Amino acid sequence: MKLILIITSLFALSSLQFFAQTNSNSVTKFDPGKDPAKDLQTAIIEAQKTNKNILLDVGGEWCIWCHRIDAFIEGHKDINTFMHNNFVVMKVNYSRENKNEDFLSKYPEIPGYPHFFVLDQEGNFLHSQDTGKLEEGKDYNPEKFMAFLEEWRPKKN
Repeated sequence: MKLILIITSLFALSSLQFFAQTNSNSVTKFDPGKDPAKDLQTAIIEAQKTNKNILLDVGGEWCIWCHRIDAFIEGHKDINTFMHNNFVVMKVNYSRENKNEDFLSKYPEIPGYPHFFVLDQEGNFLHSQDTGKLEEGKDYNPEKFMAFLEEWRPKKN
């Protein structure tokens, strides 16, 4: 009986740990092996359930500014919380290993990385954001960043 209780407890604990990892606001990496078309279908379902827009974060592990923007978001709790309360965030890899050209060809040309595309809950394109316009020195400007998020959050009825 003790063995069953221990096994059940361990299973429950590992399930909670997995759930916490997959549902946190922490940064995920750009993965050249991911299928963005499939990920977008999942993001659309989540966006519809939660009344959020979709934020495509396009970049790669090679991109220093992609790491800076992730650190900026992680370091600004108000921005991080607001972003994840209003957007389903989906990373789209662009690298030598996988440029995801077919997927990205559906959107406007990207002038540099990282780059954001905002989609509505149905996956329809709303806005292309050059993140360079949100920069300040070697970082990002909190007021500009928040203004961008506020402008493109879903409109509440």
